[in-house]
Amino acid sequence: MTLSNEGIKRMLARREITITPQVSEEQIGPASIDLTLSDEFWVFKQSERKREQDLKETGFEKITRKIKAKQITLAPGELVLGKTVEKIALPNNVIGRLEGRSRYARMGLAVHVTSAVVQPGSNNHQVLEIVNLAPFPIVLHAGMRVSQLLLQKMDSATSKPYAKYGKIARKQ
Repeated sequence: MTLSNEGIKRMLARREITITPQVSEEQIGPASIDLTLSDEFWVFKQSERKREQDLKETGFEKITRKIKAKQITLAPGELVLGKTVEKIALPNNVIGRLEGRSRYARMGLAVHVTSAVVQPGSNNHQVLEIVNLAPFPIVLHAGMRVSQLLLQKMDSATSKPYAKYGKIARKQ
């Protein structure tokens, strides 16, 4: 069952779901929560851009560098990793899904390539795989609400909460 704005507000009020910093009423839509882009980005190192990458051997940590910037410009086709300002803690019986916002998607911005799931039991910031699909450069600013989070109650609580069993995102 997907949570409506009223269900989201109830779960936030009861602290079953926690979001830090606290989201404003304006961020809560009919059935989602807008998430804000932070000033932390991971960009691909120039030295790695033309080199073949064996995905069995290389993780993003090895071929990117972290930068802090109030804005970043993406060339057509460019991928950058961004992070949400909000840290999201979900109970073991709620799963989230990240989506882009249509106002930006219509301009060619995709905010996740494939990792849209916010696992039950998560307690972390979300990393966004941001891609410019437009034929022109796009400027992103820290503080933009580029993503939204949909929440669904599961039929039962997981026995593998992500904060305990997750490999990568536990430290985000």
